[in-house]
Amino acid sequence: MNELRKLILFTAVTGMAFAGACQQANQKTESKTTNADKKTGYLSQPIISNIYTADPSAHLFNGKIYIYPSHDIETETKENDNGDHFDMRDYHILSMDSINGKVTDHGVALSIGDIPWAGRQLWAPDAAFKNGTYYLYFPVKDKSGVFRIGVATSKNPAGPFKAEPTPIKGSFSIDPAVFTDTDGASYMYFGGIWGGQLQRWNNGAYDKNGSKTDSQKENEPALSAKVAKLSSDMLSFDGEVKDVQLVDKQGKPLLTKDHDRRFFEGGWMHKFNGKYYFTYSTGDTHYLAYAIGDKPYGPFVYEGTFMKPVQGWTTHHSILEINGKWYIFYHDTQLSGKTHLRNVKVTELKHKADGTIEMIDPFVK
Repeated sequence: MNELRKLILFTAVTGMAFAGACQQANQKTESKTTNADKKTGYLSQPIISNIYTADPSAHLFNGKIYIYPSHDIETETKENDNGDHFDMRDYHILSMDSINGKVTDHGVALSIGDIPWAGRQLWAPDAAFKNGTYYLYFPVKDKSGVFRIGVATSKNPAGPFKAEPTPIKGSFSIDPAVFTDTDGASYMYFGGIWGGQLQRWNNGAYDKNGSKTDSQKENEPALSAKVAKLSSDMLSFDGEVKDVQLVDKQGKPLLTKDHDRRFFEGGWMHKFNGKYYFTYSTGDTHYLAYAIGDKPYGPFVYEGTFMKPVQGWTTHHSILEINGKWYIFYHDTQLSGKTHLRNVKVTELKHKADGTIEMIDPFVK
């Protein structure tokens, strides 16, 4: 594809230029995202329009749906591969009594100025409840520009939240997602390559001069999401950080060059019929993919994709069961047409009898 054609495609595709928390599309990505322009409408509408929201983590607390999203804002920072234009500074928590019901914006629950160790960029959070306390987990760059994961607490699911004075020891990168199993044990899944900096921790310590993308070892196993068991007080890791093992049906690890299947960012865990479903974004190919395992640590066998590319570069989701039905909360750029100003949506997610997930097309033909 020559440079002129690349430029034409780039201009035609709304919101597609850079990765959601990170990065720039490649030639293969351009051809895939142009499919969005061939649709005539959207499967779902934004649940709220008074602010821009993204990366929705949805939970059912006290019979009410609470959504913990990023709060996108306009910024003068130019778009770049590191995602510096995603310069979010606080979190707003949303709630609703039912799917498609009235949404309440509870206002600022945590601001970057309330986090003693924070530098900039409050990216995708998650929340959990245990022992009468609500926990808000968040990634933010520290004052030296390294992403760490912090935790804040509240007695109210809508906040306000008070941040702990230091990040979780041993945490790094982005996109914390906390899963509590039926036995009461809680696990945090986290990590993201490119602007999420996961590749800069490849040797166990942060390398500020490390790769800007991935391991750059195309024929070796791809960098993996991480998982750590949480302590009983939910404020620290209980044991070592482990790799989330993603393998194909022959038991072989997915490779770095396999952009349609390998992990990029935005991991989530849900359990269905006794099986553990690790779902995630493939990033520069814009799919939501899933892999199934028998234990919280995996290994997880890659099963396929379950959501086609949305409008915009990033795709980030959560999955929640409500009254026997399953729903996916996600985002696109319908309201703004800008990759860094997104809006949260929700639609039903269906598991088939064989345990696979039905494909979701975010557009109506």
